[in-house]
Amino acid sequence: MKITRIEPLPIQTRNGSYLLVVVHTDEGLHGLGEVGMRSRPEAVLGALRDLASIITGMDATRIEHLWQLLHRGGFFPARGDIGAAVAAIDIALWDLRGKTLGIPLYDLLGGRSRDHVPAYVHLPGRDLPEQLANAQRLIEQGWTNLRVELTDRAHPEFEPRRAVRTTLARVHDLRDRLGDDVELLIDVHTRLDPAEAVVFCREVEAARPYFVEDPLRAENLDAYRMLRHRTGVPLAAGEQLTTKWEFRPLIEGDLVDHARIDLANTGITEGRKIAAMCEAHHIKIATHNPLGPVCTAASAHLNLSLPNVSLQEQARPRGWDDEDLVIAGPHVAGGTVVPAGLPGLGVEIDLAAARRAAPTTMRPPPRLRRADGSFTNW
Repeated sequence: MKITRIEPLPIQTRNGSYLLVVVHTDEGLHGLGEVGMRSRPEAVLGALRDLASIITGMDATRIEHLWQLLHRGGFFPARGDIGAAVAAIDIALWDLRGKTLGIPLYDLLGGRSRDHVPAYVHLPGRDLPEQLANAQRLIEQGWTNLRVELTDRAHPEFEPRRAVRTTLARVHDLRDRLGDDVELLIDVHTRLDPAEAVVFCREVEAARPYFVEDPLRAENLDAYRMLRHRTGVPLAAGEQLTTKWEFRPLIEGDLVDHARIDLANTGITEGRKIAAMCEAHHIKIATHNPLGPVCTAASAHLNLSLPNVSLQEQARPRGWDDEDLVIAGPHVAGGTVVPAGLPGLGVEIDLAAARRAAPTTMRPPPRLRRADGSFTNW
């Protein structure tokens, strides 16, 4: 089975936009992948064109070989945005392999270790009453793992210390109102410098969060060593990383409790190796997944096969049942994700309709600034 074409496919649905990748073959089958890093779309599209020129005409079943070729074939390792492009192709190749053999992807990965994947959902709301009302609605639907964001939304600019005070008060109020049967996960989203991160993590310990995610920026992972020594709160990180080598300091230093593998950034070939490294250090896998049905399905298949899984992120609590472009996809409900019982990823997209509805441009990410006008992470 030879690769004939790599097709980037921006897809616009009622509730979001995604950058899918379709790998076509000479046997008429196609595989679906998804790009995680989309904030520089022209760079990613250029990378996909370049990568396609390398592997078009090659055997689609040689997944490990193709990953090595794509990652190392340009001499400079394919990291960051280029790594995310490699990841999308890699996911599509695994999807193709499952379709060729007629089996779900989790069977290719060793079979199921669990019946479903536990998941958490984002808790929306600008103030405490709104968040409590949304929390009650989600709890009634079966969602008991709720993600809270470190934020300063009452102001046009982001001031870290004010955001720390605001979020600490909000988290403690939610804990008091919701009780201990609801788990709270706090996403700092790399918005704090080390001094503020230490204060936040120490002060939030009494609220017993499931974990604090990305309290520090990803450029210098050794900073987590300092934070690890100064707080007892469980830590999670890794969504901005694309390779096992990038994850290595976090894993071998035992600096996190949950590895935030994003398969749309690592691919399945690399993601399962990172998960194996984590298992040797008793680190759980909490897959990062604010994306579409393809990344959700890939994450669910991998998580079904792994022994060391904590939670899978799921931004949409009802999945894609209301999306006309998504013909088949993973089942999302009541705090769980289960892939469709179809070959490969179990995701089917109406490709013709998706091409007609494809957006001409992709929405840029939010950008934050401090009161003095300086840039800060969003």
